[in-house]
Amino acid sequence: MSMLQRITLSLLTLGACTSAQAEGIDSGDTAWILTATALVLFMTLPGLALFYGGLVRSKNALSILMQCFAIACLASLLWFIAGYGLAFGDGGDLNKYIGLGNVMLSDVTRESASGSLPESVFVMFQMTFAIITPALIIGAFAERMRFSAVFIFSGLWLLVVYAPVCHWVWGGGWLSDMGLLDYAGGTVVHVNAGIAALVAAVVLGNRKGFPTTAMPPHNMALTVTGASMLWVGWFGFNAGSAVAANGDAGMAMLVTHISAAAGSLAWMFVEWVKHGKPSVLGIVTGMVAGLGTITPASGFVGPLGALIIGLSAGVVCYFATQLIKRGLKIDDSLDVFPVHGVGGILGTLLAGVFASESLGGVGYAEGVSMGHQVGVQAIGVLATIIWCGVATFVLLKLVAMFVRLRVGEDAESQGLDLSEHDERGYIL
Repeated sequence: MSMLQRITLSLLTLGACTSAQAEGIDSGDTAWILTATALVLFMTLPGLALFYGGLVRSKNALSILMQCFAIACLASLLWFIAGYGLAFGDGGDLNKYIGLGNVMLSDVTRESASGSLPESVFVMFQMTFAIITPALIIGAFAERMRFSAVFIFSGLWLLVVYAPVCHWVWGGGWLSDMGLLDYAGGTVVHVNAGIAALVAAVVLGNRKGFPTTAMPPHNMALTVTGASMLWVGWFGFNAGSAVAANGDAGMAMLVTHISAAAGSLAWMFVEWVKHGKPSVLGIVTGMVAGLGTITPASGFVGPLGALIIGLSAGVVCYFATQLIKRGLKIDDSLDVFPVHGVGGILGTLLAGVFASESLGGVGYAEGVSMGHQVGVQAIGVLATIIWCGVATFVLLKLVAMFVRLRVGEDAESQGLDLSEHDERGYIL
């Protein structure tokens, strides 16, 4: 075969592959999910980092930023090596529980597709979910966990806890078969992170001085800036989960916004009534509660359902925060469990209610009643709580066999910025 013939054959082959790819891939869907992917990454870096960074004391601000950044890097590589395969691979006989294969994305090429998207785009979109979920957990043990322990625990947790639950719900696993409604991560992200946070807070113990010593946020301007970034980024989280540029994405964006606004004002007014003044911390925490609670329901409910879910989130998560810190005296430093865990549970259950067509939702599958759907939702929540709670406890104890989980008292008093990283967040 002459050189000219070889070149001609190569061009024909390339043209055939491009044509085949173009038939299944929608450019509009691809463009939207590329944008949504950037928005979800924006939620962690810099949104969550600044939100959490402003909530801790100044001597620990840099440690929070470091943990968010390092987890983003670590989760990305673990997703590439094995996480995507575990979550979305074909597990064969074990497929109800875990995916297998696709090690180092060996099956992902320029030509491979996932629905109307290039598979590479779907991989990257799901990677951003895998980044933010372990990053949410650090708020529970802020100001007292050693960086080495955070790093090891977060990596193991991603593979052992997050990936299996993701497969159960979105990868064709047993909860998916049951018909669980979790549009963008009520169980996979928020219940998972919330339960892990509660377990970690209990295992590590309270910060020195908690609950008698006041530990107010050191920079609310940073927190509000980060919260605002979370609000914007959450549109990628929920509307992006339509995995298409269509009416479902549009409605998910609308109901997400309504719930966030309702959650903000509900928390603000409850706090105003109980304490006499509305706080900036309260209104932004209510926003996060509204966003987390609508997440599982965002693709299934209408605007009225979103309003009720958001209002419920602001009230319920407020009182859950009071119960955890003041009633049970558990030092979940940045309220991960009462906001994300309780919000995720509430939203997952309410998705089963407000998905009803009579309440403005998309309706149930044929032959499914509201009671049956709520029962499925409860099973999904319970399964996630049990798996995450037990596995998180075991992982923390396992990590503790190799590295100390907690910094010493002197290091905690000095602050993690200096004791763990030999740097200062602020040089005044």
